[in-house]
Amino acid sequence: MAEKEHLNLVFIGHVDSGKSTTVGRILYETGAISEQVLKRLKDEATKLGKATFEFAFVMDSLKEERERGVTIDIAHREFETNKYHCTIIDAPGHRDFVKNMITGASQADGAILVVSVKDGVQPQTKEHAFLAKVLGISQVVVNMNKMDAVGYKQEEYDKVKADMENLLKGIGYDVSKIQFIPCSGYAGDNITKKSENTSWYNGPTLLEVINSFTVPPKPADKPLRLPIQDVFTITGHGTVPVGRVETGVMKPGEQVVVMPSGAGGEVKKIEMHHQELTQANAGDNVGFNMKGVDKKDIKRGDVVGPKSSPPTVAEEFTAQVVVLNHPTAISVGYTPVFHIHTAQFAGKVTEIVEKKDPKTGQPVPGKADFVKTGDVAVLKIMPLKPIVIEKFQEFAPLGRFAIRDMGQTVAAGVVLDVKPKTA
Repeated sequence: MAEKEHLNLVFIGHVDSGKSTTVGRILYETGAISEQVLKRLKDEATKLGKATFEFAFVMDSLKEERERGVTIDIAHREFETNKYHCTIIDAPGHRDFVKNMITGASQADGAILVVSVKDGVQPQTKEHAFLAKVLGISQVVVNMNKMDAVGYKQEEYDKVKADMENLLKGIGYDVSKIQFIPCSGYAGDNITKKSENTSWYNGPTLLEVINSFTVPPKPADKPLRLPIQDVFTITGHGTVPVGRVETGVMKPGEQVVVMPSGAGGEVKKIEMHHQELTQANAGDNVGFNMKGVDKKDIKRGDVVGPKSSPPTVAEEFTAQVVVLNHPTAISVGYTPVFHIHTAQFAGKVTEIVEKKDPKTGQPVPGKADFVKTGDVAVLKIMPLKPIVIEKFQEFAPLGRFAIRDMGQTVAAGVVLDVKPKTA
């Protein structure tokens, strides 16, 4: 049996759209979790007076989240289809946690956008769909959830579907290529098997659409880029940085460099799930040892690359930015916090190069003094500390970012060009 290709999926949508329930249902029906686990979760849910939340508990393994009834962190869960080995990146729907979603969505091959037919399109539905588009996710399926709550009525489905189509069109998706599925994560309609309750719908199930997604070519031919998520000191192993290979491959014996510190060394040993690897490929989450690199030289947000092609440290960069939600406006001198790969930094807007029409992508004539919610603009930004930033065209996962301010995501963008810092 050949190994199945690996597909990364992100579930996005409003906090109460039923994302976790849908995920729990998929895991249960594909055999990834057992009836016992389900029963235990059901009992626990009932105890907390949230009986309809039992599937959500599959994802919300943190006690604090269970008590709050809100999905916080990004949980990874696996399931198998007859074609793919799927990893679910559960992106939280709650507004405070959008920045987690940025790091989650940046790893996704496809997105399942969950919208509740009972509640219709929510502001967050729009924000998340917008982010998926900006972050380069082209494969999207819309899970029209909670059909059980509207009596499986086709007219309720049609109404919300029309709103979703308008929303997705406005963001720039080709709606003719997007499948809308009437589902109930709670009752199990059209998730992995066709439902009797929606005789008016003759399209595929959610699982069938996931199976029709394609895995993008893995960027193995590019130089290694590995953003650091964490650094551990392990007895007998010394300093063990952990991160996900975004591009290229990493092999033991290779000479690598950590940027921005510039500390260099040889890769000694690479491990994934406690197994030693002869090489780590794009998409692998690994821990590794480096000879000659001390804990003080490497931290979260740094990026490892080959000595022959070190990661770029930016003096300044030019980016196309979409303003999602800014209470006032962004002008020159504005200095918010940027989240890019595993790093955070304060960056200062040094120039508004041009504004673009969000519908057509064409430049708006004349020089703009500010950009506000809904605008798309090209900005020049100067990081206030040394940070690795790459062009989106060359290293996509290191070339997209979110801008956060006042506890929310105010904008998202992709890097068009980088002016490197000269040592």
